[in-house]
Amino acid sequence: MATACRIGPVALLVWVLGPAAGLQATGEAAQEPTADPLTLADCYALALKQSEPIAIRRELIEETEGRFLQALSGALPRVSFSSSDKRQDASGESAFKLRDVPERKFVFSQPLFSGFKEFAAMAASRSERRQRMHEKARAEQLLFVDVADAFFLLLEHRGDLHALETIRLALLERLEELTERERLGRSRPSEVASATAQLRRIEADMQRVGGEETTARQLLEFLTGLARVGALAGDDWAIPPLSDEAAYLAKVEDRADLLAAEEAWHLAKYQVRVARAKAWPTVGLEGDYFTKRAGASEGVDWDVLLKVEVPLFQGGEAVGATREAASGARQAQLQLAETRRRAEREVRDAYVQVRAAIARRAALEQAHEAGEENYSLQVEDARLNLVSTLEVLRALEELQEVRRDLVHADAEAKRLYQRLRVAAGEPLSE
Repeated sequence: MATACRIGPVALLVWVLGPAAGLQATGEAAQEPTADPLTLADCYALALKQSEPIAIRRELIEETEGRFLQALSGALPRVSFSSSDKRQDASGESAFKLRDVPERKFVFSQPLFSGFKEFAAMAASRSERRQRMHEKARAEQLLFVDVADAFFLLLEHRGDLHALETIRLALLERLEELTERERLGRSRPSEVASATAQLRRIEADMQRVGGEETTARQLLEFLTGLARVGALAGDDWAIPPLSDEAAYLAKVEDRADLLAAEEAWHLAKYQVRVARAKAWPTVGLEGDYFTKRAGASEGVDWDVLLKVEVPLFQGGEAVGATREAASGARQAQLQLAETRRRAEREVRDAYVQVRAAIARRAALEQAHEAGEENYSLQVEDARLNLVSTLEVLRALEELQEVRRDLVHADAEAKRLYQRLRVAAGEPLSE
């Protein structure tokens, strides 16, 4: 009878083996077995392949390369072949009055000067490509935050189920002992009723947490594209020691979205040059090489034309385009400043939150050790009839709450640490 007061072998097995054993013991939230547990890095690699927004970012980079080629074409020569057959109302008596005037020729054109518009456009395209690459890198970092949140949230719910299952098994053993003691007249019916109510509340919590675990698993499956997420490897992963806040702030300048905003500013400045070029004169060289001519020009095989155009009045088009582009450049500069300030604030906020979460987890670890000791002492006192069963149940309930709080605090600290890394723009390799 006395030994029944301790946590039994099944409960101890669940406590040692971890969440997988606890889930299988419930018979309701069991996961399909997998060959190898998935790590956070595994889930992130799968999410990168699955993510449609990342694929769109890749296509945007391809789009900018196409614009670069278009800008480059403005500075390169153009060659085409032209064929025409002209019929006219003429007598055909001389070379100036032919009825049929066929013409075949190669046409060459080479821009010589247009206010350096093409070179500014090419530089703008290069800046835009770098901007898109940085935006893609930032999108990958934000995807990592989503995957890490889902990963540790799923681990948290599974750990919570494990803790609840452990307490449920302990309550079942206490309830069996109390029922036997009531039959012998050594316990009151109220003690049995109290233990039964506590057991039913645990079972209700298990149903709620089981639903949350399913939702978290489905979210991770959505991100990774897996049909079923099985075992996860992350319970034994520890947060490395934190550096000083200044060390994380120093990394902000290399954050992908900040680099993208800087390239957007450069792009806007190049667009100002392109707009200004509309007010500059243009110089071009055009040439024709004839393979077939008729009439008076039959013996002329080629011609060259130097063409100069000086814009005198455009109705304010060039001035308006320049002012618009200059305003866009100032907006891009302001956006860069805002991005930098927001990045620094995110690092400071994340640093404070993760430090507080780590401190809370450490305090809960101590509370959990004290709770385990208190429960063991209460069980021993109950064996000696020094305390009532209700006091043992109260100690068990306190231990349960601390254990669950510790599970939540551990997962929260890990999630916040990953957010700090992304806020500082750290590489995502583990």
